[in-house]
Amino acid sequence: MRQPEPEPAPLPAAADRRRPAASRPALLRALRHRNYQLFFSGQLVSLVGTWMQSVAQSWLVYRLTGSSLLLGTVGFATQIPVFVLAPIGGAVADRRSRHRILIATQSAAMVLALGLAALTMSGRVEVAHILGFSVLLGVVNAFDIPARQAFVVEMVGREDLANAIALNSSMFNGARILGPAVAGILVGAIGEAWCFLANGLSFLAVIGSLLAMRVPPRPPAAARASALAETAEGFRFVARTRAVRALLLLLGVVSVTAMPYAVLMPIFADRILRGGAQGLGILMGASGVGALLGALALASRRRLRGLGHWVAGACAGFGVALGLFALSRSFWLSAALLVPVGFSMMVQMAGSNTLVQAMVPDALRGRVMAVYAMMFMGMAPLGALLAGWLADRIGAPATVASGGACCVVAAAVFATRLPGLRQEARELIIAQQMAAGTPSEQLTQAVAVQAPTGGQDAARPA
Repeated sequence: MRQPEPEPAPLPAAADRRRPAASRPALLRALRHRNYQLFFSGQLVSLVGTWMQSVAQSWLVYRLTGSSLLLGTVGFATQIPVFVLAPIGGAVADRRSRHRILIATQSAAMVLALGLAALTMSGRVEVAHILGFSVLLGVVNAFDIPARQAFVVEMVGREDLANAIALNSSMFNGARILGPAVAGILVGAIGEAWCFLANGLSFLAVIGSLLAMRVPPRPPAAARASALAETAEGFRFVARTRAVRALLLLLGVVSVTAMPYAVLMPIFADRILRGGAQGLGILMGASGVGALLGALALASRRRLRGLGHWVAGACAGFGVALGLFALSRSFWLSAALLVPVGFSMMVQMAGSNTLVQAMVPDALRGRVMAVYAMMFMGMAPLGALLAGWLADRIGAPATVASGGACCVVAAAVFATRLPGLRQEARELIIAQQMAAGTPSEQLTQAVAVQAPTGGQDAARPA
């Protein structure tokens, strides 16, 4: 089987525009790169708007229908295009300028948000309209997510990649705290449409930051095979790489069984905990606080060693915390339990992202991250639909508790396989360090620093 040729390494372009490492604390070291500074600031503004729209849209569907099944259906409509189209998006990200792809996808998402705002303000919005906008946004995300994930290494290089991924998660969840809280206030005071409008306008920040970047031209990869064959190459890499496959399978299980708890949150906020729209904002914000703490914990790490055990432990913790949340009937206890829910979920998701990106060749990055997107977001709609259907029959608490139990079982299975995955992961990471130009005398140190599953064996030469 033909192996892909390495694409031109983006490290020099990133390194030429970074500040000395000593000028930034370890937690923020990826911010020494000018392009990443722009990206971070623009995304922070835009993501607040995104979370505002997410909460407002869930509440709008619930207000119009009162149906948990339709809440799950809207979640399905938003994310199923990612499952279907992300492989194509990944192939495009490996062939074309990821920077230009992001400008196009962010512009399209802005148009969709403004369109939904206009329709809602007119008073003519129906669930069918929301489903249509959700499907279109899912199509945009199918191209946006692989390009975004693969573009990070072009902004910061491999040296700061893990920190940048953790900072991205910190940014995402910082917005997750503020966005739902603001949305809860606005929805209760003036309606959902203003949240949609705010989200649409917030895209101006990220589009402006992308346009302000100085990104050297990235020659398109030589197309020696059909688009379908190149897309399949990403799947083959995942299928034959046990360490990557195990991480992505665990992610897929959690996305189907446990992640849909967020889809059912309006039911918990209104029917079970009696908090209304503002209570929904508080609950989502509490989960965001935990996720932010988890992302900051990852950002403070300098090494990948032991991160595989973090992923397994976080998955189990996610399941346990979800089970306790499902049993609670106190609003403030439920909000407190969502903090470890968010923490555990973020450590698993961002930790898995970091490990996969450390092992994948640059030439396959877009396509492998497309498979990551399929497991993370693409499997979630199946879970959302299943959760909505189950909640209509056995209730939201029992549905969420069942998902938590599945997480604990999946974490136990993954943990038993970690020792057998260590050597393959170690060899892959060394190979990517060599391809990125790591001097041979530093490889021993790279092995010790980059080994993902911990233990003294990870620091030994192959």
